[in-house]
Amino acid sequence: MAGEIPDLIAEARTGTGKGAARLARREGKVPGVVYGGGVDPLAIQIPYNVLLKRLKQGRFLSTLFNLKVEGHDDVRVICRGVQRDVVKDLPTHVDLMRLRRTSRVALFIPVEFINHEKSPGLKRGGVLTVVRAEVELVVTAGDIPDHITVDLDGRAIGDVIHISDVVLPEGAKPTIDRDFVIANVSAPSGLVSSDNAEAEEAAEG
Repeated sequence: MAGEIPDLIAEARTGTGKGAARLARREGKVPGVVYGGGVDPLAIQIPYNVLLKRLKQGRFLSTLFNLKVEGHDDVRVICRGVQRDVVKDLPTHVDLMRLRRTSRVALFIPVEFINHEKSPGLKRGGVLTVVRAEVELVVTAGDIPDHITVDLDGRAIGDVIHISDVVLPEGAKPTIDRDFVIANVSAPSGLVSSDNAEAEEAAEG
């Protein structure tokens, strides 16, 4: 499960609109807005290097942060969008949403595969084909999992792993109702070719 909630330090931004946003960018800050929680939106700015570092660490959109803004109470937030420059692909604006610990929110949670060495199918040269590297789950804001785990122990060639095969964290629920596929263990290309050749020989015989 997720560990300590990381801090995200920002500054209150005076003024709104395009002019104030351009000023923030000239000063090396990325403008943003914090909304939700039953209170008025708060205009903020985050040092460009701080935000870029967070983005490069990954999972920025599925991480719960403790937002610290001088003069305001700390609040838990989650990012609801990062606008980027269409040419440079660098952040130009960030939207954060306030959450209570008991709030339910839909997030994409990474999938981790374990026990590759205990899969008979992979031992035979089979290939693990990952259909979904992330799964969208509805989770409680105060208990966001770092990942969900798929155990490959005993998996043979031809096995298909569905979401129903995965033990989800308590309180977590997929946003999709159907029993969708996460991954499968497929035959290696050499084995497929061999099987096809045998089938053709049998047909000719």
